[in-house]
Amino acid sequence: MPPLPQIAAYHDELVAIRHDIHRHPETAFEELRTAAIVAERLAAWGVEVHQGIGRTGVVGTLRSGSSARAVGLRADMDALDMEELNGFDHRSTVPGKMHGCGHDGHTAMLLGAARYLSVTRAFDGTVHFIFQPAEEGGGGAREMIDEGLFERFPVDGVYGLHNAPSLSFGSFAVAPGPVMACADEFRVTITGAGGHAAFPHMAVDPVSIAGEIIVALQSIVSRTIDPLESAVVSVTRLRAGAAANVIPESAEMVGSARALTAAVRDAIEAGIARLAGGIAAAHGASADIAYERGYPPTVNHAAESEIAARVAAVVAGAENVGKHWLPIMGSEDFSFMLEERPGCYAFIGIGEDRAMCHSPRYDFNDDILALGASYWVRLVETTLAP
Repeated sequence: MPPLPQIAAYHDELVAIRHDIHRHPETAFEELRTAAIVAERLAAWGVEVHQGIGRTGVVGTLRSGSSARAVGLRADMDALDMEELNGFDHRSTVPGKMHGCGHDGHTAMLLGAARYLSVTRAFDGTVHFIFQPAEEGGGGAREMIDEGLFERFPVDGVYGLHNAPSLSFGSFAVAPGPVMACADEFRVTITGAGGHAAFPHMAVDPVSIAGEIIVALQSIVSRTIDPLESAVVSVTRLRAGAAANVIPESAEMVGSARALTAAVRDAIEAGIARLAGGIAAAHGASADIAYERGYPPTVNHAAESEIAARVAAVVAGAENVGKHWLPIMGSEDFSFMLEERPGCYAFIGIGEDRAMCHSPRYDFNDDILALGASYWVRLVETTLAP
């Protein structure tokens, strides 16, 4: 189905906003220019504007009717620390930064919905348009929550929407339960006894111990987690020594752990400590283990997922809505919002011929802007129906 005609009428304006933001990418908690654009547009449309929430976050509030019901719609604004390799006119003008995940498009879609709703106001209640900073590793959602987001702007439900190059153009994926994994980081520092490489028997080699630990950590997923559960343990960095003829005193490994449930997350953390500590001790070395929990799993609530799926079917046609989305092992800090309030995180397809998110050749698909904005509008008109 086509997008709402009124939104399609200002498609070119949404494209211009999106391209402007794309040309001037700003990374975590530096989104001052982007936030100013958002605030200026909202104010021009008569939306109440609140700035500086979560450092650079913006919330726009729009009321209609007399109901106490409220809904929150969230878009992320930040870019990535990466070099863009595209050659089009709206490519990044900032070296080493680019909108490689489509947050410029997310911002433009939500602005499109705000403009439409500010005119029609065909709902009864309050809409909070949440423009969030620092999704890409900075935990901007948690920052906004810690600064009283839901106390200042109470909502009955909160919703997020992310573009998906893996989905066909104009389709949606909406499912209850876990849809994205947690993102945790672990660090293991092995301390042995350094010495001459020619006399390993007179040293305790932390490098060989690290090798054993790396291999053993893979058994956490293969031998301690239910085969029907999803989990990832990846060692991504190993640092040790400086000279070929010296056994170093210590070695450090760093890695990423992913899980879709709290129980699996706990099992991974315990498994890393057990294996790393045990293997090091068996060789007469010690292991200092740090496990840092990052974004929790993104878990959609059932009722809100059903609402989102129903709205997506109205906007895109029931045949274009997948309700059995397989969870992915990437992460998303909208998970913090879903821990605080019921809600749903959905995906909108921008075409399978597009470069994947985080590719230096990625670009958001402008042709989906009006449809995404229409989804937001219909979601408000459904959840806050008069």
